Amino acid sequence: MNGQPFARGTLAAMLFGGLVAFAALLWSLGHAAPDANDGGGHAGGRGLNGFAGLAALLEADGFDVRRSRDRQAEAMPGLLVLTPPAGAKGSDITDLVVAHRHVGPTLVVTPKWRAAPISGDDRAQKGWTQIVGVQPPEWPGFADDVSVAVASAKGWTAKGRSGPLPERKAVLSGAGRALVPLVVADDGRILAAFANDSGRYPVLERFAGLDSPIGGRDPDLYPLVFVFEPDLLDNWGLADRRSGLLARDLVLATAGGERVPVTFDLTLVGLGAPRNLLTLAFEPPFLAATLCLLLAAAAAIWRGFQRFGPARLPTRALAHGKAALVANAAGLIRRSGRLHLVSRPYAEAARERLVASLALPRARAASDSDAAIDRLAAARGIAGPSFTTLVTRLSTARTAHDVVRHAADLHRFEKDMMQ
Repeated sequence: MNGQPFARGTLAAMLFGGLVAFAALLWSLGHAAPDANDGGGHAGGRGLNGFAGLAALLEADGFDVRRSRDRQAEAMPGLLVLTPPAGAKGSDITDLVVAHRHVGPTLVVTPKWRAAPISGDDRAQKGWTQIVGVQPPEWPGFADDVSVAVASAKGWTAKGRSGPLPERKAVLSGAGRALVPLVVADDGRILAAFANDSGRYPVLERFAGLDSPIGGRDPDLYPLVFVFEPDLLDNWGLADRRSGLLARDLVLATAGGERVPVTFDLTLVGLGAPRNLLTLAFEPPFLAATLCLLLAAAAAIWRGFQRFGPARLPTRALAHGKAALVANAAGLIRRSGRLHLVSRPYAEAARERLVASLALPRARAASDSDAAIDRLAAARGIAGPSFTTLVTRLSTARTAHDVVRHAADLHRFEKDMMQ
């Protein structure tokens, strides 16, 4: 019977399957996030109020576009695009903006529309929305010196060109002393602007049509741009080609005229997710622990496939036939501590075997049989103690050591007589 319950190939398949299942578990934990196409006003939304079209436009134009679901977006180099909902916390927006101002430019798009999924239309695809109202943002704690208002306007003007807006009756504009207009409505209200602070932004200054430079002299500060009218960048507005070109130029100017990576934050709209554990395991400071774990697993697998000598086969609990009886009886006697009780029966059994083997009369006394055996042993020249002496020694033995020693002497005498 084979002592190995599994073949070597089966064991390898089990180990490989376990590793694959563990990696799949880590991947699922890292990617367990809600669907981004939920009709919201963010880079994953494909409805009228979403910005999936802007992300696709930038990708087609050669930008490296990311959709961030963790709070590490502020540390990513390049342009950070924030599309907070109307009910977002101002402190959360401020934290992201402040953390990113010395990493890269920031573009904040203010929301305007209240949208709902389209119902009752079989042609509507997943994520499509319909506009049900207007809701300007209220973000106390962020840009408190900037105010917003909704009024009617026919279209937008920027850098010597103009274009229409999809809904003229509800156009969101902003006002503030530190705002430098980039895009304005036909009545002069600000639809997009950048903050005039201690930084220098020559590309944005040229986009705004300024004749002389403004701002401070901080070379490490990146610009903060506000797009108050979301229809300049959302899917509804990008349906017009002129708005699409404006959105592309506005993003490029915010990025300093370079195609830097663009990160759309999704955490402010409730689409955050934990970091990918599989990726996190191979990043400092967890990389060292992961390498140690992999080395330990490799060593355990290698040792498991090594064999030191032949395979050890398990023995039966009970031996077959007579061997089982002998082994069980011997074990019982040994555990009971009465080994001396078998010395006399063993001597009598040896006498009977010799009498039968030497063809001596059977119906005689034991002393007569012992004397006859001694005479035959002397005649054959067998040295050593006589049979009578050996029987006496064995019969009178009391310790286990003496019983075994005298029984061995008697067995040796019996073998010599039967040869």
